[in-house]
Amino acid sequence: MEEVLKVVAKPESLVEILDYVGKILDAHGCTPQARTQLRMAIEEIYVNIAHYAYASEEGWAEISGSVEDDVATFCITDGGDPFDPLAKTDPDILLSGEERGIGGLGIFMVKSMVDDVKYEYSNGCNKLTLIKSLN
Repeated sequence: MEEVLKVVAKPESLVEILDYVGKILDAHGCTPQARTQLRMAIEEIYVNIAHYAYASEEGWAEISGSVEDDVATFCITDGGDPFDPLAKTDPDILLSGEERGIGGLGIFMVKSMVDDVKYEYSNGCNKLTLIKSLN
């Protein structure tokens, strides 16, 4: 069964988001490594929403999660400015920070910690889906 949590998109809501993720993962069991990777990936995505999705007004973020056949799926949705984090080319991590430039490391990290990431923009909302095997 898919559960949904909606929060005000501000940094202080991160604890609530991570508690929600932890409860879903605890209910279904997973390796400590998979748990840590999912929590870090979701934290990275959520913090970017909280800081950048809404120009000046207060916004919202919603997360839904489910586990089926030992595969976790988490969808993070916001109503902020359209932004596809997957559209940017992966950074060349062999370059120095000055040569590489700012941005892109967070989503690169997210993609390395989960099995699949999908982005969709519809009905005025950004939706990022993270899929990860729990075992």
